[in-house]
Amino acid sequence: MTAASDLAFDPWDPAFVADPYPAYAELRARGRVLRYEPTGQWLVPHHADVSALLRDRRLGRTYRHRFTHEEFGRTPPPPEQEPFHTLNDHGMLDLEPPDHTRIRRLVSKAFTPRTVERLKPYVETLAGELVSRLVEAGGGDLLADVAEPLPVAVIAEMLGIPEADRHLLRPWSAAICGMYELNPPEETAAKAVRASVEFSDYLRELIAARREEPGDDLVSGLIAAHDEGDRLTEQEMISTAVLLLNAGHEATVNATVNGWWALFRNPDQLAALRADHTLIPSAVEELMRYDTPLQLFERWVLDDIEIDGATIPRGAEIAMLFGSANHDPEVFTEPGRLDLARRDNPHISFSAGIHYCIGAPLARIELAASMTALLERAPALALAAEPERKPNFVIRGLEGLQVTVR
Repeated sequence: MTAASDLAFDPWDPAFVADPYPAYAELRARGRVLRYEPTGQWLVPHHADVSALLRDRRLGRTYRHRFTHEEFGRTPPPPEQEPFHTLNDHGMLDLEPPDHTRIRRLVSKAFTPRTVERLKPYVETLAGELVSRLVEAGGGDLLADVAEPLPVAVIAEMLGIPEADRHLLRPWSAAICGMYELNPPEETAAKAVRASVEFSDYLRELIAARREEPGDDLVSGLIAAHDEGDRLTEQEMISTAVLLLNAGHEATVNATVNGWWALFRNPDQLAALRADHTLIPSAVEELMRYDTPLQLFERWVLDDIEIDGATIPRGAEIAMLFGSANHDPEVFTEPGRLDLARRDNPHISFSAGIHYCIGAPLARIELAASMTALLERAPALALAAEPERKPNFVIRGLEGLQVTVR
């Protein structure tokens, strides 16, 4: 068995969080799977293995469809965390077939290429308005002024969240997403539980209102689908809405600020982008690869598997290192170099297999729209201060990104 504990991989070390990519190179050199005792997980750092395991049905996001906690050798979560786990465990990201298939089929109707394309003018108009305000102010926090309000508004619009209530969403989301970090402390869990209760209560009231007065939104669509025979419990509706709100903006917000921070640190690439806006589509993909918003994704081992001669037993947890996979030199030429013109770019930032990000097409439109608006309306956008990185490892982002518009 190869261990990772004696390497530079340390998700609680600020220096590692600031730049985990050298440690990933160490992991890849050490082997294809490494046991990490502090979390009891098996780390998988190579692109080929991560890509294959995301599609391997011997792994699952949950095990409860086949085993009890006791049968799987796991301790049930503490009773005081029940509101979080009820909310989280009924969302399609943490379900397996047939429940996952049933819910994803209903939700996917809102994310067809035609539906997403229809949103494009709204996204582009909103991005332009947000950037114009930033320009009028002479600069500001790119995260708070552009990166955050754009995707929050878009997914809230799709779900039918009234504009007056949208300020509630980001704090709820941030509190809940704190539980996706490795070994979250009790204080983080308590915040996630409070947010889960408040968010669930809010959505329960919204669902009741949409039953009385349906609208042209996704929540109304899920209610209608239930009434027409596609069984969807109220808890599944609530959990689905929370998942879409969280996933629908968390990655996009972080991809935006991570991306611009990378551009400011690579002025030659920023100059090339400013000179040639046709690079925007490939730039979006490269920035998602270069500094991956979701660094790690977990799977439970439902049936014994073997990786490079090591047997990973049923009941184990595998941590697939997306950030490492996206810097694997076996797949990417000079992976540590930002290359906005990179063509062969099979990054896995949106995952793969049945849990491939359902909102990936929308995220790409949002990222391209904000980038286009900033390049066109703030051509001299510049960094005003060195940003502070969030202490989180799994969900990688910045506390803010102060910019000036000269």
